[in-house]
Amino acid sequence: MKKKLICLLVAGAVPGLALADSTSDQIKALQAQLNALQKEVKSLRSELATKPVAKAAPIVPVAPAIAAAPAPAPVDISSPDYGKAPATLTNDEVTELKQQLANQQLKVDSLTDAANTGPLAGLSITGYIDPVYLYNRAPGTSSFLFANHESVYNYFNSTFGDLYLDIKKTFGVGPTAPYVEVSLMPNRGNGITLLQDSHGNIGNNILNTALVSVPVSGTTTVQAGLMASYGGYEVQQSNQMLTLTHNLLYDFSDPGSYVGVAMNYTPDGSNWAWKFMLGNEQYRTYGAVVQTGVNALGDPITVSNKIPSFTARADYTMSSALDIGGSFNVGRQTLPGGFDPDSGTTAFGVGGQASSSGGYFLFGELDATYTLADVQYNAEVDYGQQQHAAFNGGNAQWYGLSLLAHRKFTAPLVGRMGATLRYDVLADGKNGGGGGGIALNGNGMDTANGFGIGADCLARSQSAGGFGFECKGATRQDVALDLLFYPTQQTIVKVEYRHDWATQNVFLHSNGSYGKHNDLLGTQFIYSF
Repeated sequence: MKKKLICLLVAGAVPGLALADSTSDQIKALQAQLNALQKEVKSLRSELATKPVAKAAPIVPVAPAIAAAPAPAPVDISSPDYGKAPATLTNDEVTELKQQLANQQLKVDSLTDAANTGPLAGLSITGYIDPVYLYNRAPGTSSFLFANHESVYNYFNSTFGDLYLDIKKTFGVGPTAPYVEVSLMPNRGNGITLLQDSHGNIGNNILNTALVSVPVSGTTTVQAGLMASYGGYEVQQSNQMLTLTHNLLYDFSDPGSYVGVAMNYTPDGSNWAWKFMLGNEQYRTYGAVVQTGVNALGDPITVSNKIPSFTARADYTMSSALDIGGSFNVGRQTLPGGFDPDSGTTAFGVGGQASSSGGYFLFGELDATYTLADVQYNAEVDYGQQQHAAFNGGNAQWYGLSLLAHRKFTAPLVGRMGATLRYDVLADGKNGGGGGGIALNGNGMDTANGFGIGADCLARSQSAGGFGFECKGATRQDVALDLLFYPTQQTIVKVEYRHDWATQNVFLHSNGSYGKHNDLLGTQFIYSF
């Protein structure tokens, strides 16, 4: 089924792409042709207005004594007087010019109609591809990373290394015109790595986002569909990022995508902009359903999360260079687990210690962006809580900070380039860690991303007959240094070195041991279209 869906999408996109490199290029080409035709029509009209038509001579008595007047001497085409000399046209030539003028006007009208009301009017198809080469020291891997189709989300295998396609159809003109926008990421998008059905299964969904936007007034717009969250300063798209990898808060703290309805409000003459959204709990395409047991006939007894999530964001533009914003989220989040038909027991949470199938979810963040000429600074602080989501069944709590500095400059031989330095910290130690976007295994560890309890603490607990529930989760930090090169307007090349470390032995090495540090070295080639 997945192959048929992808084939249908490709078959539908190819004919449109065959008309031009992109829809915007086709509209520009049509406009250029329209301008040329209009100039030609104007020239033909001027020629008709300035050149007199030769008329038939009236019948007069022949005067034998009068000789015919000599023909005027031809004017040299290179002479300055050539343009002032009178010209004559026959009736056939006049008829031909009128036909040409009518044909050109018909073409002008057809192109104008196609540009304004045709099926390609208001349609744009943009995107990028960004193959990556990545060295990861802890697992001992080094390879190209592109179109890696798997549902696992790691900080070294997140949203990069894929095709990103944005299809937008605008109905009308102006910034408040209604539109439908769909973004596709077949291998690393939200639909592959994060979106879950009602039972928590992650499917092969190539949709990344899909929404319709309808203006209610000049200041208010209503949106509905699958939308990205409002949290943080960082975006998903690689061609808009100043680093290769995402920061820790984007990957593991900020909420993810939502299915629901939203409203955007920007008052006239105000520096404030507001966003509100009501939807399912994050990542869920349908209300979560958890089995808690079976009835007398063996059919499941279930409980559903009927509480929607509410999220909002406010941005204040202090100047043309500085924007300060913040967002929050409140709702109920479902925990992994449920009824096990083999053992006949019910357990919730990664450690099986939660007292219910879910609990409240609270999140808030503040962020700022300063951009002036070739300089950009970003900052973000996060805080979140999730009930019963920690490893030992207690409440999970996390907080973090991200700082980024970037500068563009021109270097000899290389040309235009940029440099980025970023620092992140995310503390997730309470009750063994967990909650938010942090996914622990049954031992209370995330050995790929460096969260959860340490291997040494778990070993000591197990030797005493425990399960590590008394252990503390790790605090994570990282520093990333990136160089960006801009060889063409559509091309970006990034080179990143990143060092990650944790307060616990949580990084699994290729030899089976655990450590507190890991290093990445990667390069990324981005071509936007």
